[in-house]
Amino acid sequence: MRRAALTKAILVSATMLAGALPSLAAAAEAAEAEIVVTGSLIKRNPNDSALPLTIISNEELTREGINSPEQLVSLLSTNGNGPDNLASNADVVGGAQRGTNGLSSANLRGQGAAATLVLLNGRRVAAHGLQGSAVDVNQIPFAAIERIEILKDGASAIYGTDAIGGVMNFITKKNFQGLTLNGSTDATTGGGGNIYRLSATAGYGDLATQGFNIMATVGRTVNEILQGSQRSFVNGNQPNRGLSIDTRGTPIATIFPNGVNALFAPQGSLLTGATLVEPGTTNAAASAGINFLDLPGGAGCSSMDGGMAYDEQLWANPNARLACAWDTGRAVVLQQPINTLTYYGRATVRAGSHELFAEITGSNAKSAKIFSNNQYSGNATTTPLYYPLNATTAATYNDVYDRLAAVFPTIGAVGDRIVDAVGNYGRPIAYRWRCIACGNREYKTTTDTFRVALGAEGPLFEGWDYRAGGSYAKSESSSLLGDGYHYRGIFSSTLRAQQSGIAGAVSGGLDTRAPTAPGATAPGIVGLLNSGILNPFSVTQTPAALAALNSISAKGTTLYGGRYEVYQADAAVTGGLFDLPGGEVKLAIGADYRRERYSFNGSASFALTQPEIFNVADDNDRALAPVSRDVKAVYGELLIPVFEPLEITVAGRYDNYTGFGGTFNPKISGKFQPVNWLMFRGSYNTGFRVPSFNQIFNPVTVSPNPGNTLIDPTTCSLAGPNPAVAGCAAITPDTATGGNLNLGPETSKQFSLGVVFQPARRFSASFDFWSIDVDNVIGALTIQQLLANQALFPNRIFRTGGIITALDLRNDNIGSRRTQGLEVSLRGGVEAFGGVLSAGLDGTYMLKRRERFLANTAFGPSLIGVFTYTGDLALKWKHNAFITWANDTATFSVSQIYRDGYTNQALPGIAAGTVVRPDYNPRVKPYIIYNLSAAVRIQKQLTLTFGVKNIFNTDPPFAITYDSNFGSGSSWEPRVADPRGRSITMAAEVKF
Repeated sequence: MRRAALTKAILVSATMLAGALPSLAAAAEAAEAEIVVTGSLIKRNPNDSALPLTIISNEELTREGINSPEQLVSLLSTNGNGPDNLASNADVVGGAQRGTNGLSSANLRGQGAAATLVLLNGRRVAAHGLQGSAVDVNQIPFAAIERIEILKDGASAIYGTDAIGGVMNFITKKNFQGLTLNGSTDATTGGGGNIYRLSATAGYGDLATQGFNIMATVGRTVNEILQGSQRSFVNGNQPNRGLSIDTRGTPIATIFPNGVNALFAPQGSLLTGATLVEPGTTNAAASAGINFLDLPGGAGCSSMDGGMAYDEQLWANPNARLACAWDTGRAVVLQQPINTLTYYGRATVRAGSHELFAEITGSNAKSAKIFSNNQYSGNATTTPLYYPLNATTAATYNDVYDRLAAVFPTIGAVGDRIVDAVGNYGRPIAYRWRCIACGNREYKTTTDTFRVALGAEGPLFEGWDYRAGGSYAKSESSSLLGDGYHYRGIFSSTLRAQQSGIAGAVSGGLDTRAPTAPGATAPGIVGLLNSGILNPFSVTQTPAALAALNSISAKGTTLYGGRYEVYQADAAVTGGLFDLPGGEVKLAIGADYRRERYSFNGSASFALTQPEIFNVADDNDRALAPVSRDVKAVYGELLIPVFEPLEITVAGRYDNYTGFGGTFNPKISGKFQPVNWLMFRGSYNTGFRVPSFNQIFNPVTVSPNPGNTLIDPTTCSLAGPNPAVAGCAAITPDTATGGNLNLGPETSKQFSLGVVFQPARRFSASFDFWSIDVDNVIGALTIQQLLANQALFPNRIFRTGGIITALDLRNDNIGSRRTQGLEVSLRGGVEAFGGVLSAGLDGTYMLKRRERFLANTAFGPSLIGVFTYTGDLALKWKHNAFITWANDTATFSVSQIYRDGYTNQALPGIAAGTVVRPDYNPRVKPYIIYNLSAAVRIQKQLTLTFGVKNIFNTDPPFAITYDSNFGSGSSWEPRVADPRGRSITMAAEVKF
């Protein structure tokens, strides 16, 4: 009785959502039978857990206006802050974030999405078809969920060696009768980003009286688009705060001095060979680009939508003072539009004491990743862009010429309309341009998942039970090109030219397989631009130009696709052995087999036999013929109630992986309850996670680096580029990424220690310290990490003439990671006003986050509260707190979401100490929002819920997250904050 009183309170204290007390307290009182809970195979009281286990009911999700697993994951204080939500992958991404179209994942304790095991009724589901390592949580049939069990502890001995961060187990309804209809809306007050959800669940038959149950559910969730331009906090033009954008591809083209091209500029371009010095300075203006809007007397860069003057001081690029920039963040979609259909069916038959079940589940998700318009950066070889002088272009050409000549007379005189040897008039104008008329780039992705499972459980003989089953799951994704992409018309490489089958084809030559626009003299977008039909010096285009652009669109072309499959079979038996003073010793033993299979078809849009599409994702080199591996495992678990206050559980698992051999991983956990108001608990286990198929088998990809932010730390002591200082000029090395056939597994050791207090019936507190040590970390160095640690990786740095020109960023086992934290859960309640008034808080306090790149080197500085471009942003403190009043028919609650601040990023000029901006904030403010919800039950058939998320419409705090090469955000951090702002939630549940 002493143990039961406390453990009922433990279950209540485990939940994190406001309004959880009434439903879970009732469940605790009613839970007489022993069942299997996440983290163990031995049946026990569901309130009785030595491990930190969070249990969330479906009613709580509805009450809080949570419409998807992604929203749930984002609220968990124990979840990390990685690029795991859709907003974090909204723009151009690289590395591990490639192929995350439409993917949302869980990241418990910040160990990465691949280290969190997602289960449905205790069995695995397939990883996302494009990415091949993380599970898309939005494939889960949310309408069928009865509860979610979140084990915040390594589970290597029971479910698999890869559950280093923890386990999320979605448990469905199993004995449902009747018909329930649910509908909800989550509409923003600022416009855009609305979410709608409809579902229906039907069931017939009662297991206890009729011996069977059949149930089915179907749900539809629609996430509407939220544009960056719909939120004022998305603003990359805040120079006083230290933020400006490093792109000279603007809607009014920036002019460059590109040289001779045999096809389109046999004498060079307008600025070729001209010495252009900015008046009053020594800056070589032409080399970094000139925009006529920024010339003396010009309309100014801000005269075009999203335009800004290029901040040459922040970007340490003085030659670019006469260029313009453009706010790419405003062109990004903050909430990707997704339309998801999920379905679930289950049939259960009870024959005597045995239960047999069959279940089928699946989903269809259609997403659109929409991001910034294509930038056309002209050069003299593979992207020759020259605005010609002809009858169509004369007016614009002459206007641009006169604006330049007025400031730089070395190109010729203003009004000189004669092609002669004195000036450059008549030569085409080379440029860099952001094609607004082309539309935002778009990947349309369809992901279909399917899973079927069969199983049986029941008694073997007195005191012993069995559990056996098998499942097949797959996730298949395919991405098509939407708007924003056009056929190139020029060969970008010698290989593509040689493979085209066109006689005499060379790199930079015409690709005649590409369509030719009406009126153009050469194929593709390059041919169209060089004809002058499209005007890069105007934000408006003629109907003829738009029709020509549409004629060379690549819309509808298959981009790439992937398929991930999991075959699994498992069996286990549990039973009692003998009695000890604390109770019966119980044993569980089992075996598990699974086959994982993955294939990726590469980019059909980039096949060598097809005309090239400009700037499309080149994932042909990621193409994988079907590859597979088998995982065979045996495991055991022993529950030892030594005496009433002390219980110990010992478990172990042996796995054998194809290609990696065998590994044994133990786990031991225990709890000690000396008095009825106090319990101590702890655990220790090891883990073993093998690389994903992509990390092993992907070929090497070499990508250019167009940014202007990198320096070589071995030649420059400044924090950013400064061409005036020897050795401090910006470097733009190519980067090689890809798989590694010699990649090994990462291993972990982790432990936790906790204490739970329950001084009164409705008051409880728990504190759990945890530590996770991971060695041989699977991953890849970032550009910044490699440049800063060149002495450790000399074979990954390549120089030409002493200048770094290439970096090897291929996957490897990169050193070690050490993470420690403290998880806190507080609950209190009193009877008041005819109900129960309660309050609670769930929080995570980070104590350690350090990394090292090699086993024999020292760990680096603390990463807690330190900005990183990619990976997990380790916040020192996160919490969710609530105050709730509830009775049998109504619940009212107010909750607070708190995410701690961190050090801000500094752009090169500020980082180097050469620039001071008055409003620059070296530290990002905490993100704090408040939510309100109210639920009323009208009889037993109808429940209505109303809520307000982000009551005060708090914007994400200003943060400099812009990366001139990859990323999303610009002026806010999508790994921490919700861009939707205040929203009104309404839900109705009708039962028949």
